[in-house]
Amino acid sequence: MSTPTETSQDEKIVLAHGGGGELTRRLVAERIMPKLGNKLLNPLTDSAVLTTNKGQISFTTDAYVVQPLEFPGGDIGRLAVCGTVNDLAVMGAFPKVISLALVIEEGLSLSVLDRIVDSIADAAKEAEVIVATGDTKVIEHRQGDGMTITTAGVGEMLEGIELSTERITPGDVIIVTGNIADHGLAVMSAREGLAFETELESDVAPLNHLIGGMLKQGAELKFLRDPTRGGLAGVLADLAEDTGYSVEIEEDKIPVSRIARHTAELLGLDVLTVANEGKCVAVVSEHDADRVLKTCCEHRYGKNAAVIGRITESAPPLVELITRSGGRRLVQRPYGEELPRIC
Repeated sequence: MSTPTETSQDEKIVLAHGGGGELTRRLVAERIMPKLGNKLLNPLTDSAVLTTNKGQISFTTDAYVVQPLEFPGGDIGRLAVCGTVNDLAVMGAFPKVISLALVIEEGLSLSVLDRIVDSIADAAKEAEVIVATGDTKVIEHRQGDGMTITTAGVGEMLEGIELSTERITPGDVIIVTGNIADHGLAVMSAREGLAFETELESDVAPLNHLIGGMLKQGAELKFLRDPTRGGLAGVLADLAEDTGYSVEIEEDKIPVSRIARHTAELLGLDVLTVANEGKCVAVVSEHDADRVLKTCCEHRYGKNAAVIGRITESAPPLVELITRSGGRRLVQRPYGEELPRIC
C-alpha cells in the first residue's frame, strides 16, 4: 500500500484544476497559498490593492488560453483586454494601463494575428486603457494552441468606495447586470461546430464604465464580482462561504436568453455554472437596489440587468434556487471545468 507521501507525489494536474471550481479552490489553498501567501495575496480577490504615496491602486494579472481563438462575438484579444479591465473594475478601480504578452505558435496565420491585434486595439480604446508594455514569443509548431495571452493591469482606486464581503448583511439584494452564460456557450458552440445553428454570441465586454456609473450613484454597493470561470454558481457559493449567510435566488428572475437556454440543454450544461465575460454580480442594500438597477439598465451592457435574489440568515450557509415550479434545489460551486479552454 502506498504511503500518503507517495500518493501525493503521484498525483497529476488535470484540466478541472483550471476550471474555477472546487478543484481550483483546493489547488490554490493547498499547493500555492501555504508557500506564497502574504497580506496582499491572501484575500484572493480579483485584484490586489496597493497603497502608494498618492493613494491606492489596484493591480491584477491573468492568462488567456481560449479555443478557438476567434468565436462568435469576440476573440482571444478582446477577451484578454476585457477580462483584465473587469477584474480591476469590480474592485472599485478605474483601469489605466495594461501589459500584453503574446505567445504565438509557429504556423499561425498572419491574417489571424492581424485581426486579434486589431481587436485588442479596439477593446483598449473602448475601455480607455493604454497598452503600456508587452512581450512577444514564438514557440514551435504543436507546442501551443495557436496563441496564448498574458496580461496585467493597473487601475486607480475610486475614493470612498469600500467593497467587501464583510459588509454584506441579511436582506441585501443580489443583482446581475444581464443575460448569463452567453460567453461559455458561444465558445463551446463554435468548438463543437454548432456556430452556424445558433445566433448565440459571447458577451465579452469592458465593464468599467458601467461599474463606474453604479459606483458613482452613491448607493450602498457592498460587493462586485464578474462571474467568469465557475459562472454565477461559483460567485454565489463564494458569497455563502465567505459571509456565513445563505443566498436565495429565483429561477424565473435570472436573465437567460432563449438561445442560451436551448444551447445549454443541447450540450447538457447548467447555465448557472457557465462562464461569463461581460457581466457583473452586485450585492447592494435593499433600499438602493432600484437605483442601482436603473443605472444598469440605462447602459448598453446592463440593459437586461435584474434583481435575482437576496442574502438570508438561514443556517447552514447555502445557495438555494427557487425553481419556476416553486420547489427548491441547492446550487453548488462546480467541481471542475465543464467547458475547458473558454477563457
